[in-house]
Amino acid sequence: MPKLDITKIIKPCLLAIALFSPVPAFAHAILVKSQPAKDETVTESPKQIDLWFNDAVRSEYKALAVIDSTGKRVDNHDVGQSLTNGANIYATVPTLAPGTYTIRYRVVSEDTHIVTGKFEFTVKP
Repeated sequence: MPKLDITKIIKPCLLAIALFSPVPAFAHAILVKSQPAKDETVTESPKQIDLWFNDAVRSEYKALAVIDSTGKRVDNHDVGQSLTNGANIYATVPTLAPGTYTIRYRVVSEDTHIVTGKFEFTVKP
């Protein structure tokens, strides 16, 4: 009677498990939503600027600035991160005069890559 070599069965099974098992993939954070939204025209000055990313971002080194059309920073320099949703950062702003504003942001993804971006919105009563 032929002898059964168990390694000829186990090795292919282990290889199949390794190939088809889910592997966590780390990706850069992507801005998925903001309030005000990109290119939005609002009729009232927002009290706060909120940004949401597709994944939580690290709490260190985050930045969010609101710049007016003359290049002056007009936010309250108080960028924060939601305690219940690590994908949300925010900053408060004083009452903004009518005009176009640029939001600039910088965050660190969970995979440690730096993500930066900018977009505009307009206040037009």
